[in-house]
Amino acid sequence: MKYFITGGAGFIGSNFIRYLIGKEPDAEVINFDKLTYAGNPENLSELKGNKRYTFVKGDISDSEMVDKHIRGCDILINFAAETHVDRSIGDPRDFITTDIVGTYVLLENAKKHSIKKFIQISTDEVYGSIEKGSFDEDSTLKPTNPYSASKTGADRLVFSYWATYKLPVVISRASNNYGPFQYPEKIIPLFVTNAIENRELPLYGDGLNVRDWLYVEDHCAAILFLVKKGVNGEVYNIAGGNEITNIELTRSILKILGKSESLIKKVRDREGHDRRYSLNISKIKNLGWEPAAEFGKGLELTVKWYIENTDWWKKIKSGEYLEYYRKQYLHR
Repeated sequence: MKYFITGGAGFIGSNFIRYLIGKEPDAEVINFDKLTYAGNPENLSELKGNKRYTFVKGDISDSEMVDKHIRGCDILINFAAETHVDRSIGDPRDFITTDIVGTYVLLENAKKHSIKKFIQISTDEVYGSIEKGSFDEDSTLKPTNPYSASKTGADRLVFSYWATYKLPVVISRASNNYGPFQYPEKIIPLFVTNAIENRELPLYGDGLNVRDWLYVEDHCAAILFLVKKGVNGEVYNIAGGNEITNIELTRSILKILGKSESLIKKVRDREGHDRRYSLNISKIKNLGWEPAAEFGKGLELTVKWYIENTDWWKKIKSGEYLEYYRKQYLHR
């Protein structure tokens, strides 16, 4: 089986490629990635020289490039996306281009080349915030920021290709991921690495926003499960069942590292900050998948990885991202 994987140099994509190569002896992978700021070739350095793995630097909005490299592939999994909410608030343009226009280009080429399965990696953020209960796959979509709006547009565009052309698509909507190789602008790697260096942990607002955390390897297992078992035209929620407030998460990180809570610095809240995300995952559980990682253990493993891979994240934080972060958040 030959896979065309977009955004495979990013956090979830690189974890999935490693998982796929390890689990499926006959899988061949083309990793098609633009290598924007969050795409890091070092995430898959261990696969260099592997005959089942090919990296192609390319933009999913470039139809000619996609057409050239998708030929002969069976499965397309679209991880490629601009994903950071704060960046989308500052400048939504790239989010529209990549998340919507890029998805359109992939859909057209998938149709042209008779792809057997198109997996669109969406997000729980398309639903917006929920005070009580949990969203199921039929809940109304109410995105509240440019990032989630662009992902909603892509999500619905993908479904339209099933409804209109019967392109075999499956859409997954996952909760917040955590684990190795996550770019340190997201809360867990940012707070872990800041705490290691005894830097402040900038916590938005009152810290009571609730997220459900999914260990990235569990997410990878769910995606591969949907490649094999997912019903065409269907949407599946994927979550870890680990709802926790941001302040509780922050304290847990500091406790694992043996650091003082005095490092916590509450900062002005994000514009349009959703209060709580929660997903009902009965649909995929009834199909046969459920998360395996216990959150406390998964968080410990994640913290350990960042402790043991300081060279990886120090290169990132010493450069472009740190400067961006300082300008956007620490001086407003």
